[in-house]
Parts: sequence; C-alpha cells; structure tokens
Amino acid sequence: MTGHPRPTAPRSARPAGAHEPVTGRPRLLVLRALGLGDLLASVPALRGIRRAFPGHHVVLALPPALGEAALATGAVDDILPAQAPGRAVPTLDGWTGPPPDIAVDLHGNGPESRDALAALAPRRLLAHAQPDPALPAPPVWRPDQHERERWCDFLAAYGIPADPADLRLPPPDTPSPAPGAVVVHPGAEAASRRWPAERFADLVRRLRTAGHRVVVTGGPAEDALVLDVAARAGLPERDVLRGGLPFGELSALVAHAPLVVSGDTGPAHLAVAHATPSVTLFGPVSPNLWGPPGAAHHIALWKPGPPGDPHGDTPDPQLLRIGTDEAVTAALSLLRPVRAGAPARKGSDAGVPTAPA
Repeated sequence: MTGHPRPTAPRSARPAGAHEPVTGRPRLLVLRALGLGDLLASVPALRGIRRAFPGHHVVLALPPALGEAALATGAVDDILPAQAPGRAVPTLDGWTGPPPDIAVDLHGNGPESRDALAALAPRRLLAHAQPDPALPAPPVWRPDQHERERWCDFLAAYGIPADPADLRLPPPDTPSPAPGAVVVHPGAEAASRRWPAERFADLVRRLRTAGHRVVVTGGPAEDALVLDVAARAGLPERDVLRGGLPFGELSALVAHAPLVVSGDTGPAHLAVAHATPSVTLFGPVSPNLWGPPGAAHHIALWKPGPPGDPHGDTPDPQLLRIGTDEAVTAALSLLRPVRAGAPARKGSDAGVPTAPA
C-alpha cells in the first residue's frame, strides 16, 4: 500500500510560487497525498486525466518525498508539496495564483479531502464526497473494489476513460545499485503489514543457499529492521542497503532485479510497475483490494480471514499464518535455478555479525 523512499528533490522542483501558470495553460490539481504504493496504484487514473486534458498543466498534491516518483509516471507536469501525519488530509496552502480550472479528489471519499480542494475555489471539482449536483453522480464507493479499478470507475462517471492495466513505468535512467540481486524489503509503514524479521532472515538465508544474491532494503526510518534481518541472515555489508534509497535508485534496483519479496507496501507496487516478478505477503488487507494484477510472475500470498487493520500496531494474525516454507517455495518458483559450479558470490565471506539466537 504505502512506502517511503528517501526524500529527494524532484527533477523539476521549484518554489511553491512557481505553481502559478507560466505557459498560459489552465491548471488541473489532483490530490493524492498518501504513500508510494498509493501513488503507483493511482497511475492509471492519473494517465486517464492526462489524456483527457492535454491542454492543462497537471499538478499533483502529494508528499514532497514522492515528487520524483510522481514525475516518473509521465502523467504529471508539476507537484504541490502537501503532507500531513498518518493518512490525514493536508492543507493546500502552497497553492498560489488563480484557482485551479479543475480539481480532482483521488485522496479518498471523505469530506475533508473534498473540502481541502473546494477551499481553492476551482471552477470544476470532481469528488466522491458532496458531488457537484451539476455534474454526473460518482459511482457508489465499494469497500470490496480494487484500488486501481476504483479510481478508473470514478473518472469514467465523468467521461474520462482510464485503463486499470495502464500502470507500467518507463525504465529508469539511474543504474541499479545491485543489478541482478533479489530484493527483499521487510519493512512497511504499519506493524500489521510486517512479516517477522526472523522469517525474512530465514528466507534470505535459503535463497542465498540456493545460489542467489540477495539485498535487503528499507525505508529511511527502518535501518534497525534492515540490520536485524541482515545480521540474522549473515548478509555481507555490500548487500545491506540501509538509509532508504532515493526513488531513482530504488526504481532501478527493482527494475533490474529478478525478484522482489516484500509485504504489502511500496516496493511491491514498484515491482508491478516494472513487470519484475514478485512475491507479496498480505495480511490485514486482501490482495483483491491492493494486490498485483493477475499474472504468473506475481504471487500474492494470503490466508483468508476477517479483515484487519492495515495501519495496526501489531502483526496481523492472517499475515503470521504465512510460513517461511511457503514464501521460499513461491520465491524459488519465480527464480531461475543457479547453475551448479557457478562462481561464488563476491563478498560472501564479509558478513555482518550474526544476531544472537
């Protein structure tokens, strides 16, 4: 769902005042100030908006750390930095100049996000909450609908076609920091979506025993978790990618990986965006709502049960029902077997200290 690459300046970053039109084009503002996974799930909708309004300057309001990722979609001309704690609706105080010609609420279905956009007095506002009676009614909000399909159906109600399958990102220009390595990302924004560190470490050990190079990544605040998994797995220092990679490096790492293994978080969506094989461990939320599209190279592991809290403080019981054997089997099924007698991995003896049992 969500994810947090290290904050970097987007390649067209400018002061907030630069959001005033400089080309004479009318401006269209989209609000989706959430996480990386949320952004990538909205790519089909953003591209539908871009195609429907080719003469508009499209501005996306989202956390500044995601500016580079937003621009990489090719659907956005500019960003408006907007962020609030948790998943709250931010203020849009950075908007300057005339009101937006069109505003689109892709943040949620509550009045808070709709009101944040309405405060800018756009000529036309598309939102689930308190829809404009002069416009067609939006579809009924369905809690059982996949996130990509939800927003494409929302736009379709206003005559804006969008394809839920239109979610690929172009190949990144940045070189991968570990080309050809399996990427294991144990972190997630909420503890309810974090599979235990010891299980991730066991998976890493077994993939390495099968001859695969593995790197472990995490977000900017997840160094302790990354180091714990690495120590338990005996990973060499070069394969421990701490500190949170800038989006360009993370995108390149995933794009050039043979496999990504993670929970339901940003790198899982990035793997889908680059058609990289993936194994995603789901717990509180069904993959029917946030999972990858149906394809043989994406495996979603999930144990059906009562829905949980995707933002909870403890690992979800359904997530804990996924065993290491099941995850390893899924991962190996998507990897090419390593040829017997292949050269040993460089640096495999330079491991970080093993964690105590």
